[in-house]
Amino acid sequence: MSDTAMLELTDIVKDYRIGTQSVRALDRIDLRIEAGDFTSIIGPSGSGKSTLLHLLGALDSPDSGSIRFRGQEIGALDEQRQSEFRRHQVGFVFQFFNLLPTLTAWENVAIPKLLDGTGLRKAKPRAMELLERVGLADRAAHRPAELSGGQMQRVAVARALIMDPPLILADEPTGNLDSKTGAAILELLGDIARNGNAVVMVTHDMGAVEYSDRVITLRDGRIGSDDRVDRTGAGSVHA
Repeated sequence: MSDTAMLELTDIVKDYRIGTQSVRALDRIDLRIEAGDFTSIIGPSGSGKSTLLHLLGALDSPDSGSIRFRGQEIGALDEQRQSEFRRHQVGFVFQFFNLLPTLTAWENVAIPKLLDGTGLRKAKPRAMELLERVGLADRAAHRPAELSGGQMQRVAVARALIMDPPLILADEPTGNLDSKTGAAILELLGDIARNGNAVVMVTHDMGAVEYSDRVITLRDGRIGSDDRVDRTGAGSVHA
């Protein structure tokens, strides 16, 4: 393990108010995320998985504790700097794809570049390159309604990569896919991690775990277990 993790969380606490009650979603979480790892976060509903993913992606801020990205504190960024962090450092992959129906596959992939001020024509070569990487070069001119669920998720993965972010966050990326298509998406995410990205996935799919390098179980807002996956087939090894 390197001296400086890509992401390092220290003593993270996050509370939410529901009516007059305060509910602790994350309770003193300590966690390191390294480049090159495909990490799965599992646990029952209400265990804090989505909250943790939101904090990793600067979609929310902790109530206390430290979140450092490559040594720099991000847990207390203001809204504008959070937005800049998300745009340039994080690629998001969602369960429901979040593609714009009126745009073609390559235009959907190019959207982050457009939002960052790059023209459509200039963004197209990189978008096409990424569609080829995810096996969809021949569907570049198709709109989402003309694509299967697996193809739409591949477009979403390509879109997540177009800003060359070091961190990929995937929220139930196989939730709307059949098992064979889901396995192909998981293999793709694993390949992305092996290229040096940090990939963190929240999932209810226990079958997805076997594609991961590391499996973190959350229970009641705390880390219940943190295991490295043994690729030799001898089971998992506690980290």
